[in-house]
Amino acid sequence: MTVVGPFGLSVRDQALEADVQAGLAAVEEGLLEATKSGVPFITEAAQHLVRAGGKRFRPLLVMLAAQFGDPYAPGIVPSAVVVELTHLATLYHDDVMDEADVRRGVDSANARWGNSVAVLTGDFLFSRASHILADLGPEAVRIQAEAFERLVTGQILETAGPRDGRDPIEHYLDVIAGKTGSLIAVAGRYGAMMSGADERTVEILTHYGERLGTAFQLADDVLDIASDSHESGKTPGTDLREGIPTLPVLHLRAQAAASGSSDDRRLCELLDGDLTDDARHAEVLRLLRAHPALEQARRDTVRYAQEARAILAPLPECDAKSALEDLCDAVVHRAG
Repeated sequence: MTVVGPFGLSVRDQALEADVQAGLAAVEEGLLEATKSGVPFITEAAQHLVRAGGKRFRPLLVMLAAQFGDPYAPGIVPSAVVVELTHLATLYHDDVMDEADVRRGVDSANARWGNSVAVLTGDFLFSRASHILADLGPEAVRIQAEAFERLVTGQILETAGPRDGRDPIEHYLDVIAGKTGSLIAVAGRYGAMMSGADERTVEILTHYGERLGTAFQLADDVLDIASDSHESGKTPGTDLREGIPTLPVLHLRAQAAASGSSDDRRLCELLDGDLTDDARHAEVLRLLRAHPALEQARRDTVRYAQEARAILAPLPECDAKSALEDLCDAVVHRAG
């Protein structure tokens, strides 16, 4: 059993490992090529997060999904580059919205060059992704456009908050299905579709990707509270500081409303206060790390990962299917 890529997926079959490793290496080359510009400063800014590394979770899923058809088909690597470029572009924009200082263990683009450069660099990456898509055909363009609409809709819904009477947790799960699940679903879909897999297989891997994407984001929610910056690659409690209602916080508020506990109410009051104060922020992190709401968020992560695994059931037994099942375990492991 060996480990593939920064995400740390274990692969049991040497031939599959070689295919995935070769595909990810080609994606890395494609990312560097796609982020080159005739203007050196644009190249530096566009390659800032590419060179910082990352899990390459989405390209990995493309490579594994492609195993259900022809894994050497010409559209596979370019489609993986498209998905990762799109993801990287959203990180530039997210860091501006969140006023984040750290991303993937390095200064965020907005911290280094300012918000305007970060936003425009994200736009540059979107344009490069679109350029590659144009060579993959109208169906690939349509899939990307639909996913991008869902991604933006999810971001807007997060910003607007739940409508009156809507369960905040249900609202949040819809948000992350759009913001995160949609693009990971595209990774599964592109890998299967570009490899020439049959329509049923494409559908299964698309649904698997969306469910796994939700689990992936929930794991990030847990990590935002439970990890240190070395583990997560960004400043712990960034979402807390910015008032973003992640799942552990939503569970806390639901439990506080149900129980009326004075400790829970006090923690909610701290959350509603000024978390730019470092001492207050540290206290909130400490209390949340010990609160049952964090464990509830972990259980939700496990549930979504298990649902993703169950979706794979109709696929034929093979090393690629085992690797996709193991990917569910790897996502859960990130959440502790």
